[in-house]
Amino acid sequence: MIFQKESIPVVDYLVFRNAGDLNMHKAITSIEETLGFPCFVKPCNMGSSIGVTKVSDSSKIQEAIEVAFTHDRKVIVEKAINAREIECAILGDNEPKASVLGEIIPNSEFYSYNVKYYSDQAKLIIGADLDPGISDNIREIAVRVHKTIGCYDFSRVDFFLDKESDAVWVNEINTVPGFTDKSMYFKLWEATGLNFGELINRLIHLTLERETMNRSMCIK
Repeated sequence: MIFQKESIPVVDYLVFRNAGDLNMHKAITSIEETLGFPCFVKPCNMGSSIGVTKVSDSSKIQEAIEVAFTHDRKVIVEKAINAREIECAILGDNEPKASVLGEIIPNSEFYSYNVKYYSDQAKLIIGADLDPGISDNIREIAVRVHKTIGCYDFSRVDFFLDKESDAVWVNEINTVPGFTDKSMYFKLWEATGLNFGELINRLIHLTLERETMNRSMCIK
């Protein structure tokens, strides 16, 4: 809703809350009429695609919603897009900077938890092969997302890029992006010219600068 208010593009979606009070029949009808299939069912607050299900028809939607509700009190259902998955790392507070872009090619139905951590199916491309105009647009939107949400220090913004029309949608913002050996954040900054040690050093300095500013404001 915040992104929509700021004219930041997102895919069509529905939100459901409070599993115990949910009328499942009405929810499924709403999904069929508003989004159609396939669609994705997700817990709103998780990471690494935990609890996410791609649903191809109405027979599987209830189970997917119930799975998502085991991870969160709020569930989002999104229209599936035939798109490339593009990621951008953001660093900074008042004047955040965007990294080069990365692309994830899952080589499976979607980039699930198992594909991320227990399979070699996915291919991570650092320096996505994109038209410069599209790349600049995605990086500009990523900075806007970071600032709109009020993030500081770092974030990673994930996008869908339509394979036919090149339309861009924001998938999500990761306010605490992963730092495992499979994570994109530090890899993207390394490709942008900031090695791991320099990145950590910059994050520490950003925290100290913000703390100094906060203390100064309290004194005033």
